[in-house]
Amino acid sequence: MDFFVGSYATSPAWETWDPEAEQAYFAKLKTFTHLQGLEHPFTGTLHPHDDDWFMANVSAKWQFVFTCVPGTMGALGKNPHFGIASDDEAGRQEALVFMQKACDAIGKLNRGLGRKAVKAIEVQTAPDRSKASGSARSLKASLETMLSWDWHGADIVIEHCDALVPEHDHAKGFLSLDDEITVLKELNASKDANLGILINWGRSAIETLSTDGVVTHIEQVKQQGLFKGLMFSGVTDQSSPYGIWKDTHMPAAKSPNVAFGAEHSLLTEQEIHRSLAACGHALTQDSIVGIKLGIRPKDAPLEPRVGYNQSALAMIERFFN
Repeated sequence: MDFFVGSYATSPAWETWDPEAEQAYFAKLKTFTHLQGLEHPFTGTLHPHDDDWFMANVSAKWQFVFTCVPGTMGALGKNPHFGIASDDEAGRQEALVFMQKACDAIGKLNRGLGRKAVKAIEVQTAPDRSKASGSARSLKASLETMLSWDWHGADIVIEHCDALVPEHDHAKGFLSLDDEITVLKELNASKDANLGILINWGRSAIETLSTDGVVTHIEQVKQQGLFKGLMFSGVTDQSSPYGIWKDTHMPAAKSPNVAFGAEHSLLTEQEIHRSLAACGHALTQDSIVGIKLGIRPKDAPLEPRVGYNQSALAMIERFFN
């Protein structure tokens, strides 16, 4: 099985554009075995800095999964009512304009590479409901509109982010998994659609304050026939440079079997394998499986940026061996 890497989270050129540094980083990624492609950040244009550079420097073999979370979080910083689940009609329409731009960017990448290059687009059910009203009803209306567009062969997948819960602080505070499941089941039945849900390991752990909660979310989505994938992004319940229960994409934990790991990360090799096992029969060659890892310190050199990704992928690969 081949996997996706959310490379932007460990990129040396994400916050400040440096094409030479990014080219060196991509050169290392191209040497990875079992790399299907990249989870690619959508912020409003195909590439945050240079569309042409991006199309000229990606591997001819890579597939892509677009993620809208960077652009969504940026928009929420300016307008808390932004989101495809927003009950504020202006905020919902603003999110649909953003999604239309993402759709256009998928078409541009396909044309630029001369092939169907984008497997799926991950959308998130903003807004943060501690700051603005969001609902299943609004999400359904937005997805009905989005299903009417030509997505150039890409599937629409909801990436479940931590929902607003009364018991503790949240990172994203988006819709509940139950609401997302209800809407997708209704639309799949009424529109003959192929909508599904991707679980982000770290965000489900944050929502439930446990690694058990991740498995529960996986099983819930699987039982409803909506499982589309699993992206591993770590988190910790202890003091660390990544914060406590923060959505900072903490790398996987240290292990005797790998060269790179983050101390106190709850994302251990054992938990990776437990989560993959929970996917059961829903985990197929068509599933989106991969990693999205951050880096501390933020000015780290190239070696650990590559090494954390290699080490985490090796943990996943051992499950399938």
